[in-house]
Amino acid sequence: MPHFTRETFYDTQIGMLIGRSAILKDRVLDKHLEEFGVTAAQFKVLIIVARWDVHSPAELCRHIALDSGSMTRMLDRLEQKGLIERQRSAADRRQVKIELSEAGQQLADRFPEVGAKAMNELVGVLEGAELDELERILRKILTHAGDPMVCWYPGVNEK
Repeated sequence: MPHFTRETFYDTQIGMLIGRSAILKDRVLDKHLEEFGVTAAQFKVLIIVARWDVHSPAELCRHIALDSGSMTRMLDRLEQKGLIERQRSAADRRQVKIELSEAGQQLADRFPEVGAKAMNELVGVLEGAELDELERILRKILTHAGDPMVCWYPGVNEK
């Protein structure tokens, strides 16, 4: 359903608002994660491995929308911090499996607390019904676009 035309395109700021909101979310997360020595980008990798049972660099690339070179550098940093371990497949040496280290799992166990504080700071200005509606609308947009995280996670579209 088209909402915009060439003539009305400049009448909206939806793209900018969504983009700025994502940037703000990462800044808020960065602030809450600083004491743990990880960034919002690293948090995303760790939480996807911990919560969604994703273990290959290629799957992580699809879920986070990073190219393979950027993902390799990200995994290198997480490995240097002792938060992940990479293991080559015995069956196919080209395959790499990502696992959280013990320290990585301990950190991931704190993510619900840290993430809740960050998200409360981000959306605390909204009423409960407004937050539910915002989530429903964003989920609808992402589902329509075939977003792998929204489409892949079971039960996410039932809300």
